Amino acid sequence: MNQDKLSFWQVLLSILAAAFGVQSQKNQERDFSRNRVVVFVVGGVLFTVVFVVSLAFLVQWIIQSSAG
Repeated sequence: MNQDKLSFWQVLLSILAAAFGVQSQKNQERDFSRNRVVVFVVGGVLFTVVFVVSLAFLVQWIIQSSAG
């Protein structure tokens, strides 16, 4: 198996798959054997912040659209 580090896009896809609960055990083992855990922790935290802020803006936009 190739032990090169994962690319940015592979890390991003792994974080998204894990966030939505569709990450396979095989991919999880691949991820943690090829990258440091901190990469996924930081990526997961950033994803969570962006997701929550996006939801907040979406709700605010819906509320303003329905009021006007």
